[in-house]
Amino acid sequence: MDIYFASANKNKIKEINGLLPASFTVHGIADLIQGDLEETGSTLEENALMKARAIFKLTGVHSFADDTGLEVHALHGAPGVYSARYAGSQRSDADNIQKLLEELSNKLSRKAQFRTVIAYVDGKQEKLFEGIVEGTISTQTSGTMGFGYDPVFIPEGDSRTFAEMTLEEKNLISHRARAFRAFADFMSQFR
Repeated sequence: MDIYFASANKNKIKEINGLLPASFTVHGIADLIQGDLEETGSTLEENALMKARAIFKLTGVHSFADDTGLEVHALHGAPGVYSARYAGSQRSDADNIQKLLEELSNKLSRKAQFRTVIAYVDGKQEKLFEGIVEGTISTQTSGTMGFGYDPVFIPEGDSRTFAEMTLEEKNLISHRARAFRAFADFMSQFR
């Protein structure tokens, strides 16, 4: 079954192809649109729904989108919905991490959580799925795998950052994997 994922991020598409059943053919949007989809919502839920609706409108095919935020307790939930552009509109992972580490430099608590929201749209219904993983922010980057804040996020119950884990290890526990497992369970009705 064809399904469109409202992302041109090859890393995300690769990660998601490893999570959904093989009966699905996941298409990204690199061939559909130029640039990024609008993310003007004030919550992860609003952004995910906005993107999924836009792709469904373009394709008329089952569509889904996700939005993920790193929510740091000592920063009152920041960067949250602004995680991808925390250090500015250039969307640089390195700049975002540097800003985060600077903001936490004098904080006692480094507790954080990654939260992913998936929105699904098929013209008849809209559904939301959520995945959360608790953890802490390290004091420096470590590891070369993954993307985004992975080099500084240490999931609860482990001593390694997401960037020190293989994709398979990360997919067992990550926020995105948890949200996509719930999404995959829902999608199993369409097999």
